[in-house]
Amino acid sequence: MAAFGPRVEYLERFRCPLGGLAAGKPRVLCHGAEIFVSTGSELVYVYDQEGRLLTAVYRFPGPVWHLELRALGRLLYVLCAQKGIYCLSLDQASRSVNRGDGDDRDSEDSEDSEPPCAVIPVHPDACLLPDDTLCAFTVVDDMLVTLAQGPARWKVQLSECPCPGEGARPRGHIGEVELSTSSPVAGAPGEPAAPRILPVLCCASPPGRSALQTPTRGSRGFSLEQALFGLLFGVDASLLESPVILCGLPDGQLCCVVLKTLVTSRLSPGDPKALVKILHHLEEPVILIGALKTESLPEDAEDTHPDCLVALGHGGRILAIKASWDKAGTLVPELQEYRLPGPVLCAACGGGGRVYHSTPLELCVVDLARGHAPEGGPGGLPSLLCPAGLGICSVVTLSVSSEVPEGGARLLALSTRGRLMTCSLDLRSEMPCPTRAAMADTGQKIKELLSGIGTVSERVSSLKKAVDERNKALTCLNEAMNVSCVLLAGREGARPISCTTTTAWSRLQPQDVLTATCRLENNSGLSLDRGWALCVQVLTTPASDPDAAGSATTYTIPVDRLGPGDRREVTLPLGPGEDGALDLPLTVSCALHYSLREVVGGALAPSESFTGPSLDECPSDVLPEQDGICLPLSEHTVDMLQCLRFPGLATPHTQAPGLLGPVSDSVDTFLGSLGPCSEPAGPASLRAKFLPPSVATIKVSAELLRAALGDSHAAGTSLGSATLQWLLAENTALDVVRARRLCSVQGVAPDGTDLHLTIREVTVTHLCTAGPMQTVEIQVESSSLSSLCSAHHAVIGRLQRMVVEHAAQSSSPPDLRVQYLHQIHINHEVSCHIPSRICASGVSQQGGGGSEPLPAPPQTLLQEVRALRDRLCTEDEASSCGTAERLLQVYGQLRSPSLLLL
Repeated sequence: MAAFGPRVEYLERFRCPLGGLAAGKPRVLCHGAEIFVSTGSELVYVYDQEGRLLTAVYRFPGPVWHLELRALGRLLYVLCAQKGIYCLSLDQASRSVNRGDGDDRDSEDSEDSEPPCAVIPVHPDACLLPDDTLCAFTVVDDMLVTLAQGPARWKVQLSECPCPGEGARPRGHIGEVELSTSSPVAGAPGEPAAPRILPVLCCASPPGRSALQTPTRGSRGFSLEQALFGLLFGVDASLLESPVILCGLPDGQLCCVVLKTLVTSRLSPGDPKALVKILHHLEEPVILIGALKTESLPEDAEDTHPDCLVALGHGGRILAIKASWDKAGTLVPELQEYRLPGPVLCAACGGGGRVYHSTPLELCVVDLARGHAPEGGPGGLPSLLCPAGLGICSVVTLSVSSEVPEGGARLLALSTRGRLMTCSLDLRSEMPCPTRAAMADTGQKIKELLSGIGTVSERVSSLKKAVDERNKALTCLNEAMNVSCVLLAGREGARPISCTTTTAWSRLQPQDVLTATCRLENNSGLSLDRGWALCVQVLTTPASDPDAAGSATTYTIPVDRLGPGDRREVTLPLGPGEDGALDLPLTVSCALHYSLREVVGGALAPSESFTGPSLDECPSDVLPEQDGICLPLSEHTVDMLQCLRFPGLATPHTQAPGLLGPVSDSVDTFLGSLGPCSEPAGPASLRAKFLPPSVATIKVSAELLRAALGDSHAAGTSLGSATLQWLLAENTALDVVRARRLCSVQGVAPDGTDLHLTIREVTVTHLCTAGPMQTVEIQVESSSLSSLCSAHHAVIGRLQRMVVEHAAQSSSPPDLRVQYLHQIHINHEVSCHIPSRICASGVSQQGGGGSEPLPAPPQTLLQEVRALRDRLCTEDEASSCGTAERLLQVYGQLRSPSLLLL
C-alpha cells in the first residue's frame, strides 16, 4: 500500500452548512488551469490553479445540481434545482462584474488571506430551458438532452442548443420518451418531490465519431470499442453511428436510448417503449456510469477506446460489462457483479482500468484491468475486487484530471468540510492482489469470524434474556412490596384490597350443599399480576368440644390479573361431607399469597446457553423456606345461625322442596309405598322418638341489648323481635323475619333436624336489690344435641362480641344480691358431681319461666334425688313413670345455673 500513498495538497476552503456537505449534489469540474466548484448551494466558484486564488463567484437563482463546460465559446451550463438550465458565457460575465456586490464574499471562510472576490449574480435572462422538473442533463454537440421527473415516470427530452453568441433559447423539444418501468418518488399529485440522490445521465458514442472532436467537460461522455458498443446497443445504433444516452435512475435501473431514434421519433411516431432498452437493474441508486480500458494495448493497436462499461450503485454494488468470446466462438457480452464496502458517496473512472470511490471512512481504488486479476475469465474480468485505501476520508465529489503524470494519477476532490484538494498518486507498481491460497485462508478466517460472531450473538441474546427476566422480576417485586405496604398500613377502616365471604345453600345432586362465595375486590391503584394467588382456608371446630383439634382444608386460586377496580369471585363447597355431617362452626380465612419462587426463581436460575463469570452466582438457598409471603385479608365464621333454613317462612313461589332434606331415590320411594318398614334403632332416633327435645336458655339484660342494638331497635318493634333479627343478620331469612316482626321461628338444621329459636322478655325478681330486672331470654330447642350445641355456641359467640364492643360504653352494674349468686354457684358445683346416666339419655337443661323463685338448697335437692332413686327400685313399671319425670325435673333444676348476662 505504500506505493499508493497519495500526496495531498489543499487548495481552497469553501462555505459549507453546519454538519458538512451532503453527498450527491456538490460538483468539481476542471478545464486547464481553471477549476469550477459547486457545493450544492446557489454559488459556483472559479478557482485558478496557477495563481492559487478565486477568480470569480457566480450566484444562481437556486441550488446548483450539475455543471458542464463547453470549451468552444467558454459556455458554462448550470442546472438549478426547480428552476431550469442556465447558460453562462464566462468571457462576457467576467467583463460585466458588478463591483457593488462585493460585500458578499466567499473568502471570509477561506484559510488563505487572498483578496476578496466579488459575487456575480446571474441574470434571469440566462435561463436556457426553464423547467422545474429537470434533474439531470448533458450536452451532445448542438443537442441538449435532459431527464425530467414527472408525477409517475421519468422522461428523456431532446432539444436544440443555440449557437454560441446567439443568446436565444432552444426552439422546443425535438423528441422525448418516457421510461416506462420507472416510478420515481413523488410528492403530491402533479408536484414530484426532489430526489434524495440525483439520477445519472451520460452519452456513450461509437468509436471514430467526429462529434468527439468538440468534447464537453463534465458531461461524463465516453466512447466504447466497436464490439462492446454493438453488443450493448444493437445493430441500429452501430449502423447509424448514433450516440446512446445512458440513464442511471435512483431505483437502480440502467437503461439506454439511441439518440438518432429519439430525433426521428416525432417524424415517424411508433411505440415509445421500443426506444428504451433496460440493460440491468442494480436494485440501488446509480451514482456512476463510466468506461474503462482493461486490456493492455500493443504499440500498433488501432482501437484504443474503453472496452468495459462500469455502473456503480450507492450501496456498493458494481457492474462491469465486456465483450467476450464464448466456447462456440461467438461474441457475447460478459456481465460481472461485485460488492464493495458502502455506502458510496461519489466515484470516478480513471486510467489503467481503475475506479476511484469514496466511502464515509476512506477514499479507495479498485483495478479491473486484466493484467492485475489473479485469474481472468473469458472476458478478462477479475473474479474478485480488492479495494485499496488511499488514506483520505469524507470526500463528497471527485474528478479525475486529464493531465495525468507518467505512471500516476491526479484527482480533484472536495471534502465534507468544503476543502478543495488535489491528490497525486504514484501507480507505477502493481496493486497487491491475493493469491488463491491467500483467498482460501481469508475465506477460512471469515468463516471463523462469522462463527465467533454467532457465538457472541447467542451469548448476548442469553444475557439479554437473563437481564430482561431479572428486570421483570424486580418490577414484580416492587409491585408486591407496594401491595404489601397498602394492606399492612390499612388495618383499620375499609381496606383498598378486600375479600368478603357470604354463604348460601346450593342444589347439587344428590343433596344440598352449603357453599361459601369469596369476593376479592381491588379498589387500589395497584395491579395483582403474576405470582399472586388467593388462599382460602376452611377450618372446622366442633362446638361440642372446642378444645378438640379441627380439620383444615386450604384452596389456592391463582389471581391471574386483577387490575384497579376489578373483582373476582370464587365459590367453594363447605359441606356436608359424604357422611352427611356438617361440623359447625367453620372459620373461612382469606389471604393473598405471593410466590417468590414463581416470580424470582426463573430470574435467579443460571442461563442454559451461558454460564460465565459476568452473571452473578446465585446460591440455591437464596429464597426463603416459606417460598413466599402471605397477607391476611379477612376471617369469617360460619355458624349454625347462618346455616339455618326456614321453609315455613318462604313464600309459595320461592319455596324449594329440595331444601328440606336430601333428594329421595326412586327405589326408596317405591319400597316405601309397599308398606311400613322397620325404622333405624340408633341412639339419635330413639332420643327423638321417646324423649322430649333438649332446651338451652340464655338470659341477657334488656338494658344491655337496647344499648347494643341502638338504631336497629326501631320504634314499634319489640325487643324480642329486634334481638331475633340481630341473631339472624347473616341469614337469608332476615328480610322475612323483619317484615313479620317475628319473635320465634322454626328452622331446619343442616342435618335435617328441627331447631326452634324463641325470644321472650322475662322478669328476674331475686337478683337485684333495687327490685325486679327486665331481661330477655333466648331459648334454643332441638331434638339433636349436636344441633343444640352448635346453635347455643353461635348465640354465645355473638353475645361475647357484643359485650366486648360495648364494654367501654356500659355503666356500672346494679346492686345484686350476693347470697342469691352464691346459692346459684353452689348449685352448679354440686350438679357437676351428680351421676349423669339419666341426663346423658336426653335430660334437658330447663330454663326458668316468667319469674325466678329463690333456688332450693342443694342438700334438699340431693335428699329428694336419693328418695326418688330408691322408689324407682321398688315400684313397678306402670307407677315408675311419674317418679322418673320428677327425677328429671330435679336433675334439670340442679344443672340449670340460671345465670344472667349483665
